[in-house]
Amino acid sequence: MLTTFRAAVAVVLLAGFYVLVAAITVGTVFLDFYAVKYGHAGGFKVAALATFGVLAMLRGVFVVGRHKHEEQPGVAVTPRDEPELWRTVTELAHQVRTRVPDEIRLVPDVNAAVSENTRLLGLVPGRRYMYIGMPLMLSLDADEMRAVLCHELGHYGGSHTRLGGITYRGRTSLIGTIERLRNHPIIRTMFLLYATLYLRVSQAVSRRQELEADAAAVAISGRRPMGEALRKVRASAAAWNFYLASYCALIGPAQARPADLFAGFFTLLREPSRQEELAKVVNAPEERSPYDSHPSLAERLAAIATLPEPAARPDPRPALALLADPQRAALATQASMLTGEALRLPVLDWPQIVERGLYAGANAEAMKDVFTAAAQAANTPQPTVDTVLRILAGGGAGDLGTRLRMAGWQDDDTPALVARVVARAFEGLLIQAGRARYVFSWSEVARLRDTGGAEIDLTDLVRRAVDDPGQVNALYEGLLRVGITPAAAPMPEPIPAGAAPGGMAPGPGPLR
Repeated sequence: MLTTFRAAVAVVLLAGFYVLVAAITVGTVFLDFYAVKYGHAGGFKVAALATFGVLAMLRGVFVVGRHKHEEQPGVAVTPRDEPELWRTVTELAHQVRTRVPDEIRLVPDVNAAVSENTRLLGLVPGRRYMYIGMPLMLSLDADEMRAVLCHELGHYGGSHTRLGGITYRGRTSLIGTIERLRNHPIIRTMFLLYATLYLRVSQAVSRRQELEADAAAVAISGRRPMGEALRKVRASAAAWNFYLASYCALIGPAQARPADLFAGFFTLLREPSRQEELAKVVNAPEERSPYDSHPSLAERLAAIATLPEPAARPDPRPALALLADPQRAALATQASMLTGEALRLPVLDWPQIVERGLYAGANAEAMKDVFTAAAQAANTPQPTVDTVLRILAGGGAGDLGTRLRMAGWQDDDTPALVARVVARAFEGLLIQAGRARYVFSWSEVARLRDTGGAEIDLTDLVRRAVDDPGQVNALYEGLLRVGITPAAAPMPEPIPAGAAPGGMAPGPGPLR
């Protein structure tokens, strides 16, 4: 009852947003009429400013908030494609006493969500979509996956999706209007105050709806599966974000892709040394805000603990058992995640991708820019390591830093910038000469190691020479020890020959 009341208040506040727009517009029309009728100079000025503000406001309301038919994320699977998944969702929908989704889509995200294209402010039901994350299925067992599916179906059963579309578009209009009113502080302040009230109320409704959906899931699947699913979702989401940023981001620089992107994530999740890190993520305190759409994990687990335990039959199988052919489903989802260019890249194993990607991203550009800057600073067409050392010995680190900044390198600390980029350039020379390579690992970040397995990092050695030109001799001796001579210079083609460049398409974004 409380949730229904709050939802009604949120709808009224959304309608009030458009009333506020109408009131400001009408007031400005009267102000324009007054200025024209009485011809007061100050009135003309105020009316002109107000009119420009109203035009910006109306553009934010009716252009930014216009509904767009966006392409659905992921890949759709039919009952013929995935009979067991559809049977499970249908069975659970009947238990939740709600209509079965019209479409199930596998998406590349550690999440699950539902949506509904309703009409007439949610009074007329529409097509229902359920989104199930492929990396989420890699993280859970069948019991936990059923709990997640029950939770999402609980949003349908509680009519939470009925006003989801109109609420989202109203929020988009409100935020878009505020952004377009940056040059009109008075009108913008009015909308900021209204947005604060609206978002606090609507997000409070969203948080309550999440607890209701949790309760619907527990009533069918039980407390343990729902609680474990919430814990694993939080840990796996952190692992997925790390995987995308640390491994998948190297696909473009390496000019190669893995055969099965989700297989790598599956391996990372089960790496023993990562388990402690994931446990810390789950137990870490959460920073909360009245504008959060979901309750905290602790609050959800506490609410689940108070619910009655149903008589549920356990199913300890992996969640992937719900798929007819997990690898086929994973590859189809991967195809929806990668761009067409990335799909045309050659397929390599992760160790090769990481080695090539780190070299291209960390060393190749550094070599090109450092030796180009050295050539300009020393006015020589063929710069070598000796050229760079002479520049540092002459106190030219600042000039070198300026040239590196012009090439696109950034760091607030110029000595740190020069030391970092020059060190990566020198390390690139070792890689080109076959004296060092990046060693892949799922348990830690790949590290540059020499042929004997010792880790190489020249940053501190270079930094001492940057800070004190008198330390250049020590740098010279250190470079000789690792195999870099004063005559060393980049090869003509520093980046390994591969294929056309590629990349990843953005994911579907956060789903509820």
